[in-house]
Parts: sequence; structure tokens; C-alpha cells
Amino acid sequence: MARMAERRICPAFQCVLLVALMCAAVQSSPATHKKKPHIIVMLADDMGWNDVGFHGSNQIPTPNIDALAYDGIILNQHYVPALCTPSRSALLTGKHPIHTGMQHLVILEPEAWGLPLKEKTMAQYLRDAGYVTRAVGKWHLGYFKKEYTPIYRGFDSHYGYWNGYHDYYDHSVEATFRPWKGYDMRRDLDVDWDAKGQYSTDLFTAEAVRAISSHDTSPEAPPLFMYIAHLAPHSGNEDNPLQAPEDALARVMHIKDEQRRAYAAMVAKLDDSVGEVMDALRRKGMLENSIVLFLSDNGGATHGIHYNRGSNFPLRGMKHSPWEGGVRGVAAVWSPLLNKTQRVSNQLIHVTDWLPTFLSAAGVDMSEMTDFYGVDQWKALSEDSSSPRTEVLHNVDEIDNYAALRRGDWKYINGTTQRGQSDSWYGDSGRGSEEPEYDIEAILGSKSATASYSVRSRRARRGLVRQPLEESLVRMLRSQAEVRCRRNKADASAAEEEAEVAASSGYACRPLVAPCLFNLRDDPCETTNLAASRPLVVLSLEESLSRYRKSAVPPGNPKSDDPNADPAYWNNTWVNWADHRAPNRDFVDVVTVRTPTDAFAAIPQSVQITVIVAIVVLLVFVIALGLHRVLRSRKKMDM
Repeated sequence: MARMAERRICPAFQCVLLVALMCAAVQSSPATHKKKPHIIVMLADDMGWNDVGFHGSNQIPTPNIDALAYDGIILNQHYVPALCTPSRSALLTGKHPIHTGMQHLVILEPEAWGLPLKEKTMAQYLRDAGYVTRAVGKWHLGYFKKEYTPIYRGFDSHYGYWNGYHDYYDHSVEATFRPWKGYDMRRDLDVDWDAKGQYSTDLFTAEAVRAISSHDTSPEAPPLFMYIAHLAPHSGNEDNPLQAPEDALARVMHIKDEQRRAYAAMVAKLDDSVGEVMDALRRKGMLENSIVLFLSDNGGATHGIHYNRGSNFPLRGMKHSPWEGGVRGVAAVWSPLLNKTQRVSNQLIHVTDWLPTFLSAAGVDMSEMTDFYGVDQWKALSEDSSSPRTEVLHNVDEIDNYAALRRGDWKYINGTTQRGQSDSWYGDSGRGSEEPEYDIEAILGSKSATASYSVRSRRARRGLVRQPLEESLVRMLRSQAEVRCRRNKADASAAEEEAEVAASSGYACRPLVAPCLFNLRDDPCETTNLAASRPLVVLSLEESLSRYRKSAVPPGNPKSDDPNADPAYWNNTWVNWADHRAPNRDFVDVVTVRTPTDAFAAIPQSVQITVIVAIVVLLVFVIALGLHRVLRSRKKMDM
């Protein structure tokens, strides 16, 4: 009987073992990459903190962005570098710009440099993990050689432009500090002349929707990673910086200032794009297994070079400054895969965190990836637990001679940018009596909200219930997401008044004279300098900065422009000029000529042969002359 029992048990055990092995095989099979989430990143350019409705302003309608934020997670402590190039390098590498040489300023049009080729990008990591990778819009990480362009940095395709901005309609780029102008719109390496005359935001939206619509969603097909880096609401060329279609301008006619109105219309078109992308994901059936991130690369540029009239109210500073208005960016993440959503997060997050976070969400083993500055935030965001990050280095820039660091609630600033010209409080509040009422109905009826509702309905049918997005929830989350200075007036003078009080009390901040210290929990608008009263905190933060300085690499910015970049030599287009020789021009290629061997290789072959022959003849002559002199001297000695 024991043997009979053994016979009955063994087959059962074998069946269980066989099923377990089959499950393990399925889990390890390449076919299971369908379970990896689609990852969609929508990056706004120079968007101000106060230019979305969910932060409390009534001025610019952003119903799609707001709906995505309210139904996802509003990231109220999300930090970015203060400029375009450093921010993009940080997002795509997971490394701090001080560790990649990208910490100082941006890549200007005629500069021969880019994100170092040794750096692996988010697209390369995700492609290795089985993703199809698409890039749409702005690049701004180098293009002087083709190896620096998106399709050589892990993207299967790229539609957009290589520089930091261009005209919204004719897609020309005027060099920032040179009298040069050229066309910049590409499909991979090819110039797209057909785009001329079409609005950039619409072009990028259409491309993103087309890529989603054509994506293979069959069980064996790979997931999609799409990086949509908009031009909006960055300014265009200096001669016409703020451009928007008439239909968008009609939505914001309540704004009296013409420039601010144009900027608001640019933001409105960006908001439309967010809705179209969410709707495309819904229609394709991809939304239920997607992570959608919306963020700005840095604060708004209220004034100065490439200004766009963005508002960072009530935060201090703006783009290209170490203040909160420059480095605390608009951000929200949406995904049905997150357990605790419809909330305002005050978890400390840095833009470098997204690469390890996405890899974690995709189930990628990161045990050997130890050189990220970013940390995995997936569990913290999903479960609303404490952030694994306690400190954010804003920057250490030895050229501009400033440094800024946040640890916990404390923020340290020593030095500043632009000689202090962006150290105050700027921008419209959007909270005056002349502003329209906040239109919650438009939010609830937006394409983003409709897309979210469709996912919620399907999940509810499976017993996964989430609270519907309704007016009371929207009002509660909006109130929680609004940053208030202690003197909560509806204009920028509130913070300025508070700073004057602090100055009269001996708490003024003069970062070009001495370091400043702020408690951001009590003083998010950076009005009261506590450095004198908290010297030990200052000392501790300075010790951290000293360690960062030791680990930093020198900035990669070249000392001068390359004259060979001039579009006049390349059919009036911006090209990867270091891969070519400018036509009908005698010059020394300062980009590719770095060694004598490289210099010789740049010479035409016919000239090379002539040079070689001349050198050989010269050597023969010198040798013959030497032998002749030796023979003559010997004859003289014999005589």
C-alpha cells in the first residue's frame, strides 16, 4: 500500500514540478516582455511652475495636463537642473551633470561637443531590455558628428530638431551669438523640408500619435518607449520669439499683456498635445499598461536671453538660476500600475531618478548598475512610502562659481548666476479678480480624463476600484499642490515684501557675498536667510559639496565655436558638419584635426601623394648629402 501511495504521490509531485518549471520558463521567455509597461515621457521646455492650473493659477487653461496630474501623482518636490542641456543629459543618463561634464550652460549651435559617447542613455538601456524606442522633438545633446545624434544614442527613430530651439513655423535656427541661420528639422539624419510652414507642436503631436497608432501590440511584440521633447513653450528665434496659432490665442484673450498671451497660447497647444497622446494610447489599447510622465526641463524664462514670459510664482528666481524657480520643476506621473495615486507627493525626487525608476518598473536587474546618481523611486511612488532620496545637488559650477544643494528641508546656496540678475521673484500670479474661474468641467471632460476613465472602468470590472475624478477631489488636490508664501498675496510682491522684512531683521541673502541657508518647509519662497543662526547646518552642507567637487569632471564646453558649422556652407541647414568637408572653402578643420595623423588624413589624396613623394625625395637628398660629407671627410683624413 505504501508503494501504491508512493506511485500516487510521485506523479502528482511530478505534475506540480512540471507546472512550476513551465511557469518559470514562461517568466524567463522573451515573449513575456509584453508585460513590461509602455513608457511615455512628455517633456515641456522652459515651462514655469505657475503655468499649469493644478498649481493654483487660473490664467492658462491646461485641462489635459491637470487631469493627468489629478488622476496620477502630482510631484511637488521634483528637481531638475536649471538649463536645457544639463537637464536632458540628467534625465537620459541617470547621472548628475557634474559627472558627465554637462554642468555648465548649454550646447550652442556652432559648438563641437555633446553628451559623451561613453554615456549610456535611457533609450539604450530600454532597447537592451526589449523596447522599441522613439524620440520626437528636441535633442540638444550634440550633433556635430552623427554619432552624437539620437539614432546613434539608442533611439530606433527620431523626428525633430537637433538644436536648442527653432522657429515654430519655418523651423530655422538663428545662432545665439553668431549671425548664422539655418533650417533644422530632421527625420533621423535626413532633412525634412516638407515640415516647413507647419506648427512645431502640431508636427510633434502628429508624429507621436502616428508612432503609437502603428505600434505592434501583439502578445509577442516589444513594448514602446517614447520620448516626446517639445519645443513648447520655449521661445523661437529672437526676431519672433512667441508664436501660436490663432485658435489657441482665442482661448486666452483674457490676458491683457500681448507677450504673456502668446506664451499662454503656446502652453495651450502643448496641453492639446498631452490630450492627443493620452487619447492615442487609449484607442490603441496601450494605456492600461503604460507609465506616462509629464515634466518641464527647468523653470520658466520670465526675462533675459530666450525669454518666454513664463511664471514661476511664487517661487524665487527663474531658468538658469539656483533658486527654486529655476530648479523646482512642474511634474506629474500617471499609471494604472501605481497603487496609490490621486495625491500630491512631497517625496524628494531628482530628474536622474527616472532612469532607474523606469528600469525597476520594467523588471530590469540593476544590481550591477552602480554609477547612477538617480535612485529607484518606483516603490516609494507606488506605495506612497518615504523617498529613498534625502539630498539633491542642484549644481557645482566652477566656471560661474556657484553651488547649490538641498538636504531634507535645508537648502544651501553659495554664489549665483548672471551676476544676480535672476535672483528675485518674477511672473504673473494668475490669481487676480480679472482671471477667469478655474474650469473644472473642462478638466473632467478633457481627452486625458476620458482616457483615464476608460482604464478605470476596465479595472473596476476586474474588482480594482479607484475613486472617480470629480470636482471635490480636484479642488482638494489643487489646494494641496499650491505653494504659498507666508504672506499669501496674489502677486510677486508678496515674497519681495517678505524679503524686505527679512533684510531689515538682518536675514538678507547676498549669495555673491556669503552663503545663504533656507528652510524650504517653512520658507519655500526663499526669503529668510538662516545661515548666521544655523552655522553647523551650513558646515555640514559645505562638507557634502566638497565631496561632490572631488567627484566632478571638468565641463565639456569647448573654448570657441567652430566656423565650419555655419549653415551657409551646408545648403543653409544645420548639419553634422564634422563628418564632412565644407564645399568651396579652404580651411583647417578645427573639429576633426586633433592629431598630426588626423590632420594628414583630412588632406586630399592627390595632395597626400605629392607630400609623401616630396618627403621621400627630401629624405633621400638628406641621406645622400650626409653620405657625401662623410666620404669627403674620410678622403681628407686619408690625405
